[in-house]
Amino acid sequence: MSENKLPNSIDKHVGRRVRWRRRELNYSQEKLGELLGLTFQQIQKYEKGVNRISAGRLFEMSRVLETTIGYFFMGVEEMDEAMNRTFAESDKDQALTGLIDADAVDLVVAFQSIPDPKLRQSILTMVRNSAEAFSDDEQ
Repeated sequence: MSENKLPNSIDKHVGRRVRWRRRELNYSQEKLGELLGLTFQQIQKYEKGVNRISAGRLFEMSRVLETTIGYFFMGVEEMDEAMNRTFAESDKDQALTGLIDADAVDLVVAFQSIPDPKLRQSILTMVRNSAEAFSDDEQ
């Protein structure tokens, strides 16, 4: 495969956004595959960023997942800026690979469903404090 056809960090970001939206709708990979006429393995490859998603397929996904095409690119610029500040060019894709796992997606979906802003802020403070406490323990 030529280098320009290999998935890049944007392709991987789009794959993560597909996974997020699929999980927000409580669809399994099998269900999304059925709706798109694909196997669940192909959905896995798209979500992991192993395979690139064509423009036509992305259009189909946006319709099936009831969102806009732009949804899949939301946050790409911020992610790229953060990666530029944090990692050397050669480490970017490796850093992105484990950035958001299934538990993190579940956490975000559940967090977004909480309507009370004060409760959300309280939970966010607790998570930040917990993360800080664990990072202090490792030092």
